[in-house]
Amino acid sequence: MKKYNMLTDSEGRSLFFFALPMILGNLFQQFYSTADSIIVGQFVGEKALAAVGASYALTTVFIMIAIGGGIGASVITSQYLGAALYQRMKTSVNTALLSFLAVSVLLGGIGLIFSRSILISLNTPDNVLAEAVLYLKIYFTGLPFLFMYNILSSIFNALGNSKTPLYLLIFSSLLNIVMDLVLVGGFGLGVAGAAAATVFAQGLSAVISICLLLRTLKSYDNQEGEKALFDVQMFGNMVKVAIPSMVQQSIVSIGMLLVQSVVNGFGSSVLAGYTAGMRIESICVVPMIASGNAVSTFTAQNLGAGQVERVKKGYLAAVKMVAAFAVIICLSLTFFHEYIIKSFLETGSEAAAFETGNSYLTFIAFFFVFLGLKAITDGVLRGAGDVVVFTLANLINLGIRVAAAFTLAPLIGVQGVWFAVPMGWASNYLISLVRYLSGKWSRKKLIKAEQ
Repeated sequence: MKKYNMLTDSEGRSLFFFALPMILGNLFQQFYSTADSIIVGQFVGEKALAAVGASYALTTVFIMIAIGGGIGASVITSQYLGAALYQRMKTSVNTALLSFLAVSVLLGGIGLIFSRSILISLNTPDNVLAEAVLYLKIYFTGLPFLFMYNILSSIFNALGNSKTPLYLLIFSSLLNIVMDLVLVGGFGLGVAGAAAATVFAQGLSAVISICLLLRTLKSYDNQEGEKALFDVQMFGNMVKVAIPSMVQQSIVSIGMLLVQSVVNGFGSSVLAGYTAGMRIESICVVPMIASGNAVSTFTAQNLGAGQVERVKKGYLAAVKMVAAFAVIICLSLTFFHEYIIKSFLETGSEAAAFETGNSYLTFIAFFFVFLGLKAITDGVLRGAGDVVVFTLANLINLGIRVAAAFTLAPLIGVQGVWFAVPMGWASNYLISLVRYLSGKWSRKKLIKAEQ
């Protein structure tokens, strides 16, 4: 596959071919996460699947924090790369890795201490609580490896290399599935085996990633003198983007966590069906989120090079791209939702589980276009370092989703939760769009003061 330069080649083609490995890589990431659910559901049963589902929303919050931190780091790195300031770029990488390693250790400790209390506060059904806690204990023990793996993937993307994360994700996904089959299917370790498989697969990939990154950084010129191990000013600029990006990336997950507390109240069968539906949703959002991340890197590199008009052309190309993805997702879920849900649940599962999963997928299928438009519009603002409105839009997204779920579910049942999702996506998009159309983002440049 030809390597497209985001500073010089066709905006649409360079965005698509940069985003494609990210999409494929994230699909593989979701694939082995989904494999956990399928293998647990088929080999252990409905209650075990519900336990993994009860854990999933919480673990996703932590990973989304990692992804958001990686995006914050990648914006700074991409702008230095676009400006050809290679030693400053290397310093930004060092600063990011040290900072987020410390954050991951802290969050892992918090997760280990409070996982049971959080699950109880979210109304996790009593019959799956113990297994959900066990899953989280193992998961949080390996959180630094999982965290750093996602940070490293973002840094590779910032360098314009989206293929290496793809290859590593293929490797880790296949390894995860093999370990699932061995630990869950072979040794009968249940949810503990599923958690251990995920930690081991991503941990090994993180080690390989850091080795490959060190080799990649050696290829850039040393025109500015020696790189620093840590830069306080750079860390401050990184935080300006990282914190809103963490908020943005974790908004959906926090919303899922709070909304799931509503779903939990309907019992383990409904929770199992909802878990299956959410796993499918997590796959469907991949091309949208990846497109937004690609736009973010595209924007950062081109603003670093002073090419504002090129960013605008890239945004229009991205609109067409996510619209095409939305049509494909809608048609796939509309016609094949029953076959998909059946793959997650054993034949003897309660009818409520099947009904819940099918109901959610057939409803949400028509609204992914809002997520795609939100993702790429947020991507421009994030890549420019224009974070105030961007953060506000995502907070409003969270507020609407949670408020709608808690209001509608008591009135019309679990289906009330479904309506909360597109309401949040659409409101987020409209707010971010107004900011994009204002053009104020184009006057932002985080590295200006350091040149």
